[in-house]
Amino acid sequence: MIESNVSRAAVAAGFLVLTLLATTGARGEASQVDDTHWTGVDRVIAVGDLHGDYDQYIRVLREAGLVDKRERWSGGETHLVQTGDVPDRGPDTRRIMDHLQELKQQARRKGGYVHTLIGNHDAMNVYGDLRYVTEGEYDAFRGRNSERYREAQWEHHLAALESRDPEAFAAMDLDAFRAEWEQQYPLGWVEHRQAWSPGGAYGDLVLDDPVVLKVNDTLFLHAGLSAKYCELTLENITERAHEELSNYDYNDPGMIEDEYGPLWYRGLATGNEIRLKEMVDAILRRYGASRMVVGHTPTQGVVWPRFDGRVILNDVGLAAYYGANFGFLELRDGEAIAHYADGHTLPIPADSEGRVGYLEQVVAMNPGNAYLQSRLEQLRQAGGVSPAPGPDPDPESLSEEQRAELAQQLAWLNPDNCR
Repeated sequence: MIESNVSRAAVAAGFLVLTLLATTGARGEASQVDDTHWTGVDRVIAVGDLHGDYDQYIRVLREAGLVDKRERWSGGETHLVQTGDVPDRGPDTRRIMDHLQELKQQARRKGGYVHTLIGNHDAMNVYGDLRYVTEGEYDAFRGRNSERYREAQWEHHLAALESRDPEAFAAMDLDAFRAEWEQQYPLGWVEHRQAWSPGGAYGDLVLDDPVVLKVNDTLFLHAGLSAKYCELTLENITERAHEELSNYDYNDPGMIEDEYGPLWYRGLATGNEIRLKEMVDAILRRYGASRMVVGHTPTQGVVWPRFDGRVILNDVGLAAYYGANFGFLELRDGEAIAHYADGHTLPIPADSEGRVGYLEQVVAMNPGNAYLQSRLEQLRQAGGVSPAPGPDPDPESLSEEQRAELAQQLAWLNPDNCR
């Protein structure tokens, strides 16, 4: 028992030293350690999922003091981190991505930086999962040759159908089929695919982005880190994602489609905080960080802390598709600050018990948000803390297949993977 306590104390002391070093580094001059790590950054603005809503995107940048009336960089040495999911669900994806590229150049001339990360929807557009692409996103790629491109695609499609089953093809109502086909492949579809595929203008922009970024003592990523992949370095995670996107295998897509991978994992946003606490601690120790900032899981209007502030959810549902909720995160002088509409700011509570008072203030700013009202009532009943996890399922009540699945999940989330 004494040896175990000493070991825990040593680990805790080591984590404290790492945190202090990282925090101290934030007070110096900003410098880039490697492709995924910056230190000494005085001010960071983190913006969650944009989903093709240019107006809300610009609104955040203006409220954060990052652009002027002409939409040019005015943020000085601030670092902007956009945590992925620029495309899908809204019409302005191309416009946002083009503007972000302009801002990257402008910011660097002023000593600032714009970081864009890969989200699951960014990746989906690269490997061709287009379920959530809107008509406006295709329309942004329409040009004078769009009719000709689509006609060539149509002829190719017909030839493929006929070669596979000549009899069925001969019996088809081609007029009806053409009308249905054009709904699936609107004008601009061909150009969109060319631009978003690896080697295309926007596909290559995604492949230039990291999956995980460390700024000072904070990890930024789209969905969340689980213990399944934390044996990898931050650089390895990005390298693996780039490889899988560049050489996509439909039958074995790998980490980029894994529900426990950094583009999809929702456990940090929705999992039980008590059950996952040790894993979160292990991940932060592994990468010498004090917190993670993630998007992906909409909060319906609140910048939300979990795990005593060591995880911050920053997808407030900014885009019109999710209700045009307004909010973003600022990290400055060691503080985490949530920004809301009309210039309202609130410090992020450093412990779970402080979440009730914090959410009460957010609700007071948004009295019409029924979701946050309901969430507040649930939080009050729980005293602000995550409820104790329920008992583990009785192995005897599970099938052999279910037991194997449960054992695999526990192995993937085992904190020992990070040590």
